[in-house]
Amino acid sequence: MVEFAILGPLEARAADEPIPLGGPKQRAVLAMLLLEAGRVVSQDSLIEALWSGSPPPTAVASLQNFVAQLRKALGPDTIETRPPGYVVRLAAEQLDVARVRSLVDSARASEPGGRAALLDEALGLWRGEPLAEFRYEEFAREEITALEEFHLTLVEERAEAKLAIGEHAEVVAELEALVRLHPLRERLRAQLMLALYRSGRQAEALEIYREGRESLVEELGLEPSPLLRGVHASILRQETFAVGRGAIPEVEHFEEVAAALLAGKVTVVVGSDSEPLASELARRFGVDVAAPELARVSQAVAVLNGSGPLYDTLHTLVEGDGEPSPVHRFLARLPALLRERETTQPLLVTTGYELALERALEDVDEQYETVCYLASGQMRGSFCHIAPTGAANLIERPNAYTGELALDERTVLLHLQGRIDRTTERAWESFAVTEDDFINYGDVARRLPVSLAARLRRTHLLLLGYTLSTWTLRVVLERLWGSEPLPYRSWSVHPGPQPLEREFWRRRDVEVVDMAPAAYVAELARALERTAES
Repeated sequence: MVEFAILGPLEARAADEPIPLGGPKQRAVLAMLLLEAGRVVSQDSLIEALWSGSPPPTAVASLQNFVAQLRKALGPDTIETRPPGYVVRLAAEQLDVARVRSLVDSARASEPGGRAALLDEALGLWRGEPLAEFRYEEFAREEITALEEFHLTLVEERAEAKLAIGEHAEVVAELEALVRLHPLRERLRAQLMLALYRSGRQAEALEIYREGRESLVEELGLEPSPLLRGVHASILRQETFAVGRGAIPEVEHFEEVAAALLAGKVTVVVGSDSEPLASELARRFGVDVAAPELARVSQAVAVLNGSGPLYDTLHTLVEGDGEPSPVHRFLARLPALLRERETTQPLLVTTGYELALERALEDVDEQYETVCYLASGQMRGSFCHIAPTGAANLIERPNAYTGELALDERTVLLHLQGRIDRTTERAWESFAVTEDDFINYGDVARRLPVSLAARLRRTHLLLLGYTLSTWTLRVVLERLWGSEPLPYRSWSVHPGPQPLEREFWRRRDVEVVDMAPAAYVAELARALERTAES
């Protein structure tokens, strides 16, 4: 089996022996295909990238020759010809970055000791700057930046785990070097302060805070975040930290959220990463964007190609992206827990178009009802209700739509941006995805069934994996609460929140939890077990 590596210089190995990959352009072809492993890369995209928009007359023949030589080196089945270009098909264990992501998923659902070991293993797969030979190539710049950010996030998570198991002295030197490289990264600075403090170096920890505050004020005009200020205050009070995980809350936080969940007082809002979808749309339709933002890319596709091709492509892309994540599987177990407590069933909200949450519920034989936003057609801005039988009803009179929706008896999924339709007719398939869709987004306060709107207004919100780029959630918050803070204590869980994001949630009186959602729900599951047993 051939193994590929992009977390460092581009490599391919078989039986632990390196495979020659040819010259720079031939290596670039392989790099582009590996970055899009499992997806078709068009011939036009490859030629554009290889010759920077000025291809020679022999470009097509040269590209075909590069692919032929790669097949000779790697095996004839590694690269498939598939209109309009080529695709490299790999098992997850054949590509280093895929192995890393698998290890990280396992780590985020593990106890701190196991998490640290798994993250050590994941970070051990990095061999230097990803695809360093292509750092100046347009096709690789964004990917290299994203992989470097991913690497830094994993280093933070590993430090977090090691602090949690008392290995504070072992992480000081690494954190000192990283803080010098990233002086405005508050999570790293908080971890370094805590590591120094727990190593008996309190004065140095306080000096690290002072330097960080000066940098933030001078360069960004911002005071330190609550995380950094909290660590500073705790050091001044000489508190003994029960948890050394920097951004991860104390156990009391999880017990508070668990108790509210078991009481049926929490609406869970599940985020969906739209960047891969935006990138693939841009690539397939040849949309040139500096940063792939889904609304902007979709708007360009709809204007230049029509909404039909846009929706058909979205259907194809989303249809193959429905594998439940650890977060989805955690949520699928909630209904049974709540039934045991004779508590009302959960309301789960998502802006994802895929069916991962539905599939997670189906895997545990859990019935559910679905309410979906309609982004097109005569009833644009309205919602439809899909019963467990599959029967769909347009919600024309939201104030009178009460008995039809068994909100207390079954889990309800609210898709705020529409969703894919699995039936061949695709009659209720809808995607709020373009800039126009968001500009004209319906008034959810008036168009949602009254029972759903009431539940949203009268429960805590647990927001898993949202960023400020999720426009629909911000619109819904504005339509339901105006500019006022949320009336019930709520939480936004997202790794590495930026200062602007922290300020946005502070104004809404929402607590920001700097943590990966998968790791968060793993901790929350343990708190639920403790709370349910007590």
